[in-house]
Amino acid sequence: MDKIIIKGAREHNLKNIDLELPRDKLIVVSGISGSGKSSLAFDTIFAEGQRRYVESLSSYARQFLGRLDKPDLDYIEGLSPAISIEQKTTHRNPRSTVGTVTEIYDYLRLLFARIGKPHCPQCGKEIKEQSVDQIIDTIMTYPEGSKIILLAPLVKNKKGEHQKIIDDAKKAGFARVRINGMTLNLEDEIHLEKNKKHTIDIIVDRIKISDSVRKRLAESVETCLDIADGQIIVVMKKDDGEHSEFFSRKNSCADCGISIPELQPRLFSFNNPEGACPECSGIGMTLEFDKDLVIPDMSISFNEGAVKTHNPEANWHRSWFEGLAKHYDFSLDTPFDKLPEKIVDIILYGTDDKIDVKYVNKKNTGKFEYSSSFKGILAELKRRYLESSSNYIKDWLEGFMSQNECSACGGKRLRKESLAVRINNKNIYETTKMSVHEAADFFVNLELNETEKMISSQIMKEINSRLQFMKSVGLEYLDLERKASTLSGGEAQRIRLATQIGSSLVGVLYILDEPTIGLHQRDNQRLIETLEHLRDIGNTLIVVEHDEQTLRTADYIVDLGPGAGVHGGWVTAQGTYDEVLNNTASLTGQYLSGKIMIDVPEKRREGNGSSINITGAEEHNLKSIDVEFPLGKFIVITGVSGSGKSTLMGDILYPALHNQVNRVHKKTGSFKAISGAENIDKIINIDQSAIGRTPRSNPATYVGLFTPIRDLFSNLPESKARGYKPGRFSFNVKGGRCEHCHGDGTKKIEMHFLSDVFVTCDVCGGRRFNRETLDIRYKGKNIHEVL
Repeated sequence: MDKIIIKGAREHNLKNIDLELPRDKLIVVSGISGSGKSSLAFDTIFAEGQRRYVESLSSYARQFLGRLDKPDLDYIEGLSPAISIEQKTTHRNPRSTVGTVTEIYDYLRLLFARIGKPHCPQCGKEIKEQSVDQIIDTIMTYPEGSKIILLAPLVKNKKGEHQKIIDDAKKAGFARVRINGMTLNLEDEIHLEKNKKHTIDIIVDRIKISDSVRKRLAESVETCLDIADGQIIVVMKKDDGEHSEFFSRKNSCADCGISIPELQPRLFSFNNPEGACPECSGIGMTLEFDKDLVIPDMSISFNEGAVKTHNPEANWHRSWFEGLAKHYDFSLDTPFDKLPEKIVDIILYGTDDKIDVKYVNKKNTGKFEYSSSFKGILAELKRRYLESSSNYIKDWLEGFMSQNECSACGGKRLRKESLAVRINNKNIYETTKMSVHEAADFFVNLELNETEKMISSQIMKEINSRLQFMKSVGLEYLDLERKASTLSGGEAQRIRLATQIGSSLVGVLYILDEPTIGLHQRDNQRLIETLEHLRDIGNTLIVVEHDEQTLRTADYIVDLGPGAGVHGGWVTAQGTYDEVLNNTASLTGQYLSGKIMIDVPEKRREGNGSSINITGAEEHNLKSIDVEFPLGKFIVITGVSGSGKSTLMGDILYPALHNQVNRVHKKTGSFKAISGAENIDKIINIDQSAIGRTPRSNPATYVGLFTPIRDLFSNLPESKARGYKPGRFSFNVKGGRCEHCHGDGTKKIEMHFLSDVFVTCDVCGGRRFNRETLDIRYKGKNIHEVL
């Protein structure tokens, strides 16, 4: 079958439409907002394609998958398994990054585990792991006749008498030991000073290198490795003295005594305890109490409530502060910004001085006096947070905490042993901090020996192909370490698109939601070429789009309209680009043909004369720029993908203004100064987050319109006579709603391994309210009819 045939599609505002769409083509669905594009593409075609695929699976498999409702239509055929790629930032997990979402990081972990070179986390020297045969072969390369001593290192620069180690060596039959570089006989009495550091090596054998000693050497080497936890030191005597060489069956440093675990992919995972930084558990950030949130207003005193976590009227809190004030001679009525810096630091971070504390309980029945050091309010808050079992207390205290870079790993998420493994002198974190473009160049130019090339060839192929796919959809500017939750909807969609290209699936129906949104015209062509590539390998693409360049490229266009909502849902035009262009019923065609144009205003707004100025903005890729935003005007920030638009707006301008206007202290991007915040009294951030948090959410509840509607109905004479309050007209609480369906308007019928069936409530007829509530009318309409 070479067509997708749809008959009687009525989902949402679709008007019982019939369509025939060509398969294995790039199809664009266009139309004004609200005309039914998403209802057709996602809620009808994708929903039915996905539903049919899920129902083709076994009943056992279906119980683990989400069950989809059948869309409202009469007939559809010619569908393939469907994949939807929408504009949603779906990854809210703080551990998800661009690297993990695209699976590039999984291949990086494997690459570092297979060809990575471990180094000592302390001194930075390369550590080599060798087998017994490799160690023996290396020793046998020493010049003929060389005299060597085989040492088993047991203690490296550690304090103690170490008597048990010496006694055990003697019992095992060894004759000599080297302690701090001196050779001693184990038959002699050996006593070491307890408080001094010592190095102890057991002398296992003395050998003169020749072809005949290989068997003896092998036995002695194995003995050394067995008793010294896989380590051996070979000392060769030369004319100019002794030269020693360290060998290890494990990854360990001879100088520092530090071992690195066996290189496995899990060692490089911040989601695995073996690889994650133990301090931050692989998040890279830690929650710490923020002094600027604990004391947000330094212009007031303790008695005026400057310390938000400590009630000045509470006797316990007050007794400590009175003790501090008396000991350091300051007044609790003095504003914090007038106190000496030393006093403020003592209050925040504590002191070892003994503070005399006099505590009297509220009823004045108990009195305690004692002297103790003061831990500081930040340390005290941390103790309360860790010891509290109350979620309420923890939630309250978290309001005074801010995220800070982990001091142990520096925000790198991994333990130091993992970060000590390198390829071409870069560890895995440094490779993920590169942009996609930089990483692609790095891996293409990687210098490897023949063995490493053979081991890594397939891994490198997967890494390079995924990086190229990322570049092809215009995302070469992203860091692989970038958190997935910080991506815009368009970026998240293009990442999923790149992942799909990498999967190389054929015969799939892809449905995309405005993939060009947020893209500069420079990057559009590469994205369109990617879509064409997906089509050319044997897939069908249905794209909801307004972009002119994409419309011109489409093999087939479906234009919906003519209006929005109840005025939309009709097919106003369909066919090739030229056919839609010449269709007078198509609003899209009239704009494309130039018959209708958007007027450019002759006169621009003058503004109110004030402005907001940012100086020295240098977060991410911003180059210490200065920007002025004139107020009272419509301002657009533009630029190619990755030029810093979102960084300037989302990381600097909004949080900086939010902090000043609302007098809070949240983390912002790096900048020197901001001025002009006094010219505004409110700031609102409208992003791409979903607006509905519950299935009952609707436009009226979200915009706050439902509340005045309920107030209006509750103030009608009939409502007052019956004693109806605003809550009576809510479908979220008992009283006025239909209790049979709990205000949902539908009843869910569980079908076990089949899709659940939703039927209209037979009591309220889908109107969500009970009969008494619906009796109340305003201008002839009840609340259901108004909504």
